[in-house]
Amino acid sequence: MSRRYDYLVVGAGLFGATFAYKAKQAGKRCLVIDKRPHLGGNIYCENIEGINVHKYGAHIFHTSNKEVWDLVNSIVEFNRYTNSPVANYKGKLYNLPFNMNTFYQMWGVTTPEEARLKIEEQRRVALVAMKEAGVTEPRNLEEQAILLIGKDIYEKLIKGYTEKQWGRNCLELPAFIIKRLPVRFVFDNNYFNDKYQGIPIGGYNKLIEGLLVGIETKVATDFFDNRTYWENIADKIIFTGKIDEYYESRFGKLEYRTVRFEEEIYDTANYQGNAVVNYTEANIPYTRIIEHKHFEMFGQEIDRIPRTVISKEYSTEWRPGMESYYPVNDNKNMSLYLQYKALADKELNVIFGGRLAEYKYYDMDAVIAAALKKAEEVFH
Repeated sequence: MSRRYDYLVVGAGLFGATFAYKAKQAGKRCLVIDKRPHLGGNIYCENIEGINVHKYGAHIFHTSNKEVWDLVNSIVEFNRYTNSPVANYKGKLYNLPFNMNTFYQMWGVTTPEEARLKIEEQRRVALVAMKEAGVTEPRNLEEQAILLIGKDIYEKLIKGYTEKQWGRNCLELPAFIIKRLPVRFVFDNNYFNDKYQGIPIGGYNKLIEGLLVGIETKVATDFFDNRTYWENIADKIIFTGKIDEYYESRFGKLEYRTVRFEEEIYDTANYQGNAVVNYTEANIPYTRIIEHKHFEMFGQEIDRIPRTVISKEYSTEWRPGMESYYPVNDNKNMSLYLQYKALADKELNVIFGGRLAEYKYYDMDAVIAAALKKAEEVFH
């Protein structure tokens, strides 16, 4: 029986959309379906008050991969946005990532040498305390962080924020969560080290729509509601949903970390003066506030729209049925994932790709690169 499509792509996020884009270039017939009422997965933006609101949290595109950068810019022009978050601790503001601006705000030091000495002094105190306790290696995240950066920065900028993210005391969290803390002895608030960075002009929907031009799509369509039908509509399936759900959780359910957002609209043109402000005190329930207009509006442009939209971000314990954001890379979940991967590797007509199907945290550029690599393997 001749099937209607060469590829059914399940999930219209970046992996699915990029693969479909390359498949169309290769002359393949594709259908892209997504269970949500919109395309784009977690990069979807909703226009509210003339502002592109990142509905699933702040997405900042950054990469050093020129092939990926050239591809996305061939679809939509990117702006000059540079991610420069600010941390608010008890009403005092500190620049992130940790750099000379942070050290000046924390200690009043003005030279790299003064900053190095201050950090080394605090690290020595931490080492002495560990030796007195008969400990040679950090036993938990708190000891590890103090050993890396000193007590002042740990207590003001790391402790409360991390405990909110994980829902656990830093003394109970393993040391390996913070393997290193990037420290810059220059006055540079650019969060990323990548060569290229920005936000699509007009929002991320422009990128997804551009990738899917001329490709048939269906939203509000759940693969699992009519699985037999969808499995027989195309020669091959690109599956970007949860790998455990594909196999009906036969070995058990994989776990995730998740976040939730509370949106608020204010009758002011400029609420906080920055796209991202982290709240690092433990007693403030949200981890950060995102003010979306700063992703695409700069200078006097900000005042052109008299209102603004903010999102308060909360880390939340994940339960089945909630949006799945981040894999839990512990031994229990990774061994479970490997059981599912063993099944996936035997599939002849199903390709698994993306964050949920590979149970892997992906930056946006990396998921596009993975889709390009998979398309190259399949079509050449």
